[in-house]
Amino acid sequence: QVQLVESGGGLVQPGGSLRLSCAPSGTIFSINDMGWYRQARGKQRELVAVISRVGSINYADSVKGRFTISRDDAKNTVYLQMNSLKSDDTAVYFCCIALRSGTYWGQGTQVTVSS
Repeated sequence: QVQLVESGGGLVQPGGSLRLSCAPSGTIFSINDMGWYRQARGKQRELVAVISRVGSINYADSVKGRFTISRDDAKNTVYLQMNSLKSDDTAVYFCCIALRSGTYWGQGTQVTVSS
């Protein structure tokens, strides 16, 4: 069973920045897509950003120009740099990775943007 370990969430003021990280707990080979989703209270989970194995990237319109997704395949780690955070970005952020055996999700990390 693949377990993903997320870190970097927390409380930040509007306009601030956070960097999320996510990596599997064991040795994993051939990770395809890696991505971040978020779920705000009372809302459905939505895509934030996804990066393919060859580096193709898609962002939700709401985060374009503010968030940057990247991956380090040597460390099997995916990052989400979040700048110019807004209160609307408050949510639980989940990372996910796609392997041949299926798609796996982290447990989520809370990001709260508030003054």
